[in-house]
Amino acid sequence: MSERRIVLRFPTELIDQPVISTMLERHELRFNILRAHITPDEEGLMVLGLEGTEQDLDGAMQWMRDQGVGVQPLERDVVRDEEKCTHCGACINICPTGALSMDVETREVSFDPDKCVACGLCVPVCPPRAMSVSF
Repeated sequence: MSERRIVLRFPTELIDQPVISTMLERHELRFNILRAHITPDEEGLMVLGLEGTEQDLDGAMQWMRDQGVGVQPLERDVVRDEEKCTHCGACINICPTGALSMDVETREVSFDPDKCVACGLCVPVCPPRAMSVSF
């Protein structure tokens, strides 16, 4: 079983279409909605965690692209600027998934995008503004 965290961008003409349920019918995947912002007459945004075989995941991504849905990995939208980060650790306690952690020996903060759910809680608490979420 493989996992992927992706950001989906739905054009306005697809907002009222059953894209996700149709994709799930076509491909044997488990999903978790991590974040969503869908409003009529605006681009829709959804962050999904998906589990399945590589073949089903690849097929689902291609099917959604064919429907006109923008698909990209989550790590493109949640970014830590390594040059700005001072490793102060202010972000660690606020992170609900443990995507941000500190190495006890080096005292450096690390970021694991595979654990990130794009909640954005780290952005306002980061004094040097090293974390950014671009949606």
